[in-house]
Amino acid sequence: MPEEKIEEGLTLDKRALDVLVANIIPTSRYFEVRFDHMQSQMDDFRGDLKDFRGDVDKRFEQVDKRFEQVDKRFGDMKSDMDKRFDDMKSDMDKRFEQVDKRFEQVDKRFEQIIASIDRLGDKLDHRDEKQRYFTMRMFTIAISISILGALGAFLKSLGVI
Repeated sequence: MPEEKIEEGLTLDKRALDVLVANIIPTSRYFEVRFDHMQSQMDDFRGDLKDFRGDVDKRFEQVDKRFEQVDKRFGDMKSDMDKRFDDMKSDMDKRFEQVDKRFEQVDKRFEQIIASIDRLGDKLDHRDEKQRYFTMRMFTIAISISILGALGAFLKSLGVI
């Protein structure tokens, strides 16, 4: 017998081919579902983005409030420092006035000391004058006695006495 070649292969009828095409090639329904899913994801992303923007805006508002608080603190600190410097200035003015008064008292005391030294100098000058007068008087008496003694000895050696 002559050998006949039988082609064996897969034969598809039209119905099987339609089922395969329907299952393998996506339909417009598939694309619609995928598009709706993607649209839903985009909406969620936009919502998240709006929430994120809202959070960012809230954070910026909080940061702004903190900066306002810091500005207020710096303003308060500046006014406190100004007040302290004013108080310190008035205290320093009072202390300088006290120091000036003390210097005035020291000046008065120096004037008193100088006046006392002048009076003491006058007393010493007067005492020195008295002492000189007394010393000159005693010297004159001593010389007179010495001269009388020498004259007496001279007169006795001459035999007058």
